[in-house]
Amino acid sequence: MIGPFIFFDHMGPLDVAAGAGQDLDVRPHPHIGLSTVTYLFSGEIMHRDSVGSVQTIRPQEVNWMTAGSGITHSERFEKARAVGNHLHGIQAWVALPREDEESDPSFSHHGGADLRHWEEGGVSCHLIAGAAYGLKAAARTHSPLFYAHLDMVPDAVAGIPTDQPERAVYVARGAIELDGETYGAGKMMILDGQAS
Repeated sequence: MIGPFIFFDHMGPLDVAAGAGQDLDVRPHPHIGLSTVTYLFSGEIMHRDSVGSVQTIRPQEVNWMTAGSGITHSERFEKARAVGNHLHGIQAWVALPREDEESDPSFSHHGGADLRHWEEGGVSCHLIAGAAYGLKAAARTHSPLFYAHLDMVPDAVAGIPTDQPERAVYVARGAIELDGETYGAGKMMILDGQAS
């Protein structure tokens, strides 16, 4: 675990050709005691769940599903099957505090003006969840956290908030330099409690 984050799935990048089979879909399956957070850099996924949510997720949008006492959901690549698609994104799971593990399941979707954003010095930030960089995300969380997508031009510099005791940086594409070391795509760095 890193803070309340317990699972991290980097999806793609993957080109899906039109006419692809349904075997690419993530068929209906259950979750309990956690929230799933889906965020895309590119592509499109159709979310359906047992509380009646039917929601397409596109780039720079957030699907936040709280399983609580139990929910079943599926993720389908309907657009990809119809016309082809380039899929790239991340799904993270966030553990619920013990007192919220049996809460009612729920789903929320956030995008557009609802997704907090800032740009400065070659850094573009979308705040996916929690509070950081003077912003508070719209998605309801059950514990203190921050989760942000930073897109940086070459040689741009970004700080990492220090108000959480456990933090990590993941490189989804490209490379970054951290404490004099270079890390490429697919690498996750666990940070100590010091300023970054």
